[in-house]
Amino acid sequence: MLKNRRLIAGMLALPALLAWAAPANAQTAYPAKAIRWLVPYPAGGGSDFLARTVGQQLSTQVGQPVLIDNKPGGNTAIAAVETGRSTPDGYTILSADNGTMVFNPALYSKLTYNPSKDLVPVTLMGRFPMILVVNPGADFKDAKDFVAKAKAKPGAMSFGSAGAGSPHHLAMELLKVDAGLFMTHIPYRGAAPALTDLAGGQIPAMMVDLAAGGAFIKAGKVRPLAVASAKRLPQLPDVPTFAELGFKNVEASAQVGIVAPAGTPADVVASLQKQVAAAINQPAVKQKLVDFGIEPVASTPAQYADLIRTETDRWHKLIKAQRITLD
Repeated sequence: MLKNRRLIAGMLALPALLAWAAPANAQTAYPAKAIRWLVPYPAGGGSDFLARTVGQQLSTQVGQPVLIDNKPGGNTAIAAVETGRSTPDGYTILSADNGTMVFNPALYSKLTYNPSKDLVPVTLMGRFPMILVVNPGADFKDAKDFVAKAKAKPGAMSFGSAGAGSPHHLAMELLKVDAGLFMTHIPYRGAAPALTDLAGGQIPAMMVDLAAGGAFIKAGKVRPLAVASAKRLPQLPDVPTFAELGFKNVEASAQVGIVAPAGTPADVVASLQKQVAAAINQPAVKQKLVDFGIEPVASTPAQYADLIRTETDRWHKLIKAQRITLD
């Protein structure tokens, strides 16, 4: 009899127990609230466009707001530090480029964050391949002619960039090493002012990504000579790759991915990567990125981590050999 009473009491208590457990389990579903997405550049640039385009689709998919928060400064370090110090729960993420994850540790002797210890890779969203562009009135028949003329007068030719230590700057350093050139670097604060001076004839050449330089190229204000990618760009089918011209090591791009604070649970990272990859591969989103000049990727966390390791080895050797520092 006592056993039956206990059984009945347990059965009566079960619905109440399940009712209590259900909300608790529901609260652990990710994402259950707004996601804050830090972008370490001002609004309007390529990284900002990528985050807002993917973020809008991500918000639609998960049914939660995705709030883009622009935090420029410190060569992306300000946003990286804030992300690394945030609660590792998947609700604060960062658009990190190869400056954030690869270049900065080699460019600064004292860095306010450690990318390998403070941040965890989620996915590489896309690449911005670099393009060698010159003033349309410059006396360069093609990229080979540009290299020949630069080599003929060591130190006499200058080049601009979007900033010291930027992918644009280091892409040209890569060409300098591979082609044996000595050129003077003129850093600007962003690609736009550098392109304006290039179009005006104040500087003869620079490396630029299609997202930043596409309008200048389309308008004929600058002329593309070669692309630093494995294959020709669909937007510039007549422009050869550096590899086609014999410079096989000149492959460079701005690589923008998502990272989260170290310690973010693996299942949260996996869930976030899955949703972001689905957003990137949504046909309308993918086409929008391509049209803007971005090569969509959507890698796994492991693939992104492997890329960061190989890129670190490659670029740190170049930065050390060229004695480039931002201290």
